[in-house]
Amino acid sequence: MAEKPVDSLSEREAASELKRLAEEIASHDLRYHAEDAPTISDAAYDALRRRNLAIEQRFPALVREDSPSRRVGAAVSERFGKVVHAIPMLSLDNAFADADVTDFVGRIRRFLRLGADEPAMTAEPKIDGLSLSLRYEAGRLVSAATRGDGQVGEDVTANARTIAEIPNVLTEDFPKVLEVRGEVYMRLADFAELNRRNAEAGKQVFANPRNSAAGSLRQLDTSITASRPLRFFAYAWGEVSKMPADTQMGMVAAFERFGFKVNPLMKLFDSVEGLLEQYRLIESNRATLGYDIDGVVYKVNSLNLQQRLGFVSRSPRWAIAHKFPAEKASTILSGIDIQVGRTGALTPVARLVPVTVGGVVVTNATLHNAEEIERLGVMIGDTVHIQRAGDVIPQILGVDLEKRPADAKPFAFPTVCPCDLHTAVVREETAGGIEGVVRRCSGEFACPYQRIEHLRHFVSRRAFDIEGLGEKQIELFFNDADLPVKSPADIFSIARRDAANLKKLRDKDGFGETSAAKLFAAIEDRRKIALDRMIYGLGIRHVGERTAITFARVYGSWKAFHDAALAIGDGDLQAREEMDALDDIGDAVIDSVARYFGEEHNRALVEKLAAEVEVIDAERPVSDSPVSGKTVVFTGALEKMSRDEAKAMAEKLGAKVAGSVSKKTDLVVAGPGAGSKLKLATELDIEVIDEDAWLQRIGKA
Repeated sequence: MAEKPVDSLSEREAASELKRLAEEIASHDLRYHAEDAPTISDAAYDALRRRNLAIEQRFPALVREDSPSRRVGAAVSERFGKVVHAIPMLSLDNAFADADVTDFVGRIRRFLRLGADEPAMTAEPKIDGLSLSLRYEAGRLVSAATRGDGQVGEDVTANARTIAEIPNVLTEDFPKVLEVRGEVYMRLADFAELNRRNAEAGKQVFANPRNSAAGSLRQLDTSITASRPLRFFAYAWGEVSKMPADTQMGMVAAFERFGFKVNPLMKLFDSVEGLLEQYRLIESNRATLGYDIDGVVYKVNSLNLQQRLGFVSRSPRWAIAHKFPAEKASTILSGIDIQVGRTGALTPVARLVPVTVGGVVVTNATLHNAEEIERLGVMIGDTVHIQRAGDVIPQILGVDLEKRPADAKPFAFPTVCPCDLHTAVVREETAGGIEGVVRRCSGEFACPYQRIEHLRHFVSRRAFDIEGLGEKQIELFFNDADLPVKSPADIFSIARRDAANLKKLRDKDGFGETSAAKLFAAIEDRRKIALDRMIYGLGIRHVGERTAITFARVYGSWKAFHDAALAIGDGDLQAREEMDALDDIGDAVIDSVARYFGEEHNRALVEKLAAEVEVIDAERPVSDSPVSGKTVVFTGALEKMSRDEAKAMAEKLGAKVAGSVSKKTDLVVAGPGAGSKLKLATELDIEVIDEDAWLQRIGKA
């Protein structure tokens, strides 16, 4: 069955599709950013994101809190220390056609109310390397960090100091604090020479320059990094105590004065046509550059306009990456394996006869779901057409039926989970009775794959973040006969049970006296946990980090959230309506909370965990603005700024912007054309002001 066009999806079908896309993209982000071991091509990954975005744009009310459009990167590796970015390192949205670029500039004009005027914009090559943030204090390099998950990166300071193009001391009149960001990369000639030497010495031969650069920078032994021919282009910044310029071009020019290498192909343009001409020029000269690029980046030149435009979730409104087309090849599909994720979703993975595409050897690719296999009509033994863009493994585009062998075998999607329990595989139905595309194991916590994945989620960095209890350790404890961990609460009894056992943890492989003591201390350190981490750690489907933060901010305490969730699980309509009034909390999230807390097994799991930990109440936003802590609703047309800009401004001032009016609303800002929300606000005797009064109240008049 062919993938249904976005404009043909019903609301229920769209919600189901967004679930699948969020789960699949999250798994690819982890493999690419944290493990340097991607399992999907750039083209396939971009296609997933494009479909996700298209559905979100058609159904804005269905945007999920764990949506890929609200997320960047992946958690940092446990091998490195952690560096918290003073200003988040976000990623860029992508454009794939000239029309996408025109639309991007059009959105900027509308947001800023520029009319027909186009803002001056820069264009520069998108380097295919590893993002790095360098912090200088008083002109000296004090830390270097990878992007990580955008909020926290890996500390690679010692390794960065070995790269010749990264100055340890700045020149010229530099700011007191300066975070310079850019890309670590390897030139093609240097990469080829490194692989030649490694092959002669019987050492690792790398697949491509990007993976080689990433692996070289993320070495525990700095001497290995020093031996690799790494380079660095500077093009962005984080925290800066005093800006040396007021434009993008000016900032990059300042970096060059300070001693950094900058890309000579960066140019300034005042029209979309100029940007596209530069794109085509860079693309035509791509093979002669001597280093890998996978597109061209456009940025608004004025820093003042960048500030006004701000950010949308995982990316800035003022920049976009215009990607190059994908590369293609053919190979044989030798088999299909099934992987089971944390939520029980079964994902088929194609095993391919190794093939080189653009210099990269690829061996497998995701097939997404049973419908994708049926749509492609693929059989085991088929010759398949694949494509890739960048440096990772491909997407299967179709089958060469003329080359189908006589012994080709169709693939039967399993009806039972590949776990030892062989629990049934089911297709979820929406409220409208429409079957979803994702097959899931019905075993929930009875399924070993899901139980282990839930536990891994619980100890992950964004949840309880228990140092020394990573994926391998969770699997060890899950299968351990002496200290089994089958639920989150079991983690907090490990030390007690260890003390009562004849065989101690210190005597097991991989542990010793010191490591066991450190693990016990790390677990004890997490007996006090922030409310948002507690909520996120429960692993409720659709409740991502952002949603957990929203819940924590609104409910304030574990008791308040716990009681509301139990009430919703029991079918309390008033509790459901109160949660539904929260901005960005929709039916999918509320239904998940209801299902989770409506099941006795989950309730028992939660109560057992709550008995082991102390949940810290959420901190209220600290702000002295006149709207701090207020719940504000915007309705009708705004004439002096766009709705998005007004919402972003209110949130910066500590207000909570809601999408609907309720008894808990403090203020309604009503413009021309305001309808039902204004009427309800009047009926509830809620304060109503116009746009001018709003600007005056927040000091922007």
